Amino acid sequence: MKITKIETEIKYIELKTPFKTALRETSHVEFVRVHVEDENGHVGVGEAPATKAITGEDIEIILNSIESVREHFLNLTCKEALELLHSSCAVRNEEVPLGYRIGSSAKAALDMAFISLHVKQENRSLAEHFCIEDFTPIKTDVTISLNSADVMLEDAKKAYNEGKYILKVKVGSDVLHAVDVIRKIAKELLHVQILVDANQAWSFEDSLIFIKNMQDMKIELIEQPVIAADLDGLKKIAEASDIPILADEAVFTLEDVKKVIESKSADMINIKLMKCGGVTKAIEILEYAREKKVTCMLGSMLEGPYSINIALYLAFAYRDVIRYIDLDSPLLYKEPSAELDFEFFGCEITP
Repeated sequence: MKITKIETEIKYIELKTPFKTALRETSHVEFVRVHVEDENGHVGVGEAPATKAITGEDIEIILNSIESVREHFLNLTCKEALELLHSSCAVRNEEVPLGYRIGSSAKAALDMAFISLHVKQENRSLAEHFCIEDFTPIKTDVTISLNSADVMLEDAKKAYNEGKYILKVKVGSDVLHAVDVIRKIAKELLHVQILVDANQAWSFEDSLIFIKNMQDMKIELIEQPVIAADLDGLKKIAEASDIPILADEAVFTLEDVKKVIESKSADMINIKLMKCGGVTKAIEILEYAREKKVTCMLGSMLEGPYSINIALYLAFAYRDVIRYIDLDSPLLYKEPSAELDFEFFGCEITP
């Protein structure tokens, strides 16, 4: 069945409270939703949020990117469209391959739309498509946004009292503030798992200060302490730290992952659909991680329900590789979404 129509729209979801990191602050999820329709009326849906600070794409860039390549996919099958989307070959005598002409988030939205359309054409579910056999609950962290230490402690307490005991704590460039926040949370909430996310905010020296001050604390990991380009600094931190170091912004593609793992620049990697270009590329990274026995986090930006849905199917399918799940956007929505295929009970997620 051929693709006959590709349309986009802008969607917004209000958050319970502002989401703050070292890179940005927002009070809502803003994303592009793309609808891909075939000649029989089946529709596949994909989504991409605006995360310019990370992927370089805002809403207009994502919309313009999809529009700029839309005609190339018309009258193709989903399989052909996916091959073209991720092709490294020139398209229709144009010098720059189509897959390199759009950003990773725009590519991810199209990728998941083509996959979801293909699944509908085969009258199958995404669970069947990903060959999921184990449906026992998985667990996501929940984000504690950057704020004053006292506010962050109260937010952590509230999350814990709601059954959310895996906390991803966002910290900023003030490493002493980060030390204060994490020590307060760890001492007050003895049974939580703490994941520290610096979002590239620290220097090498800052990182060592934080690690030294955490020697008597139980911390699961430190995520991307230094800027993405500083693999040498990241490697030195990983060598100096008893706390596992997770690479996030440093790993977009499979090639990035190989570089980080082979150089031993980090202990773990964070895979996000919006960084790698969609489910197709995420699976390539997950298969590599499975082969090399690399521990993974499956993460996300602030995203809409359809992109969270497909990421969760991946999380169930690759639960042997994915140790940490950061797919908490629905927990942050002001109102529950009826478009989710999953239910959230505290930090537990069930189909």
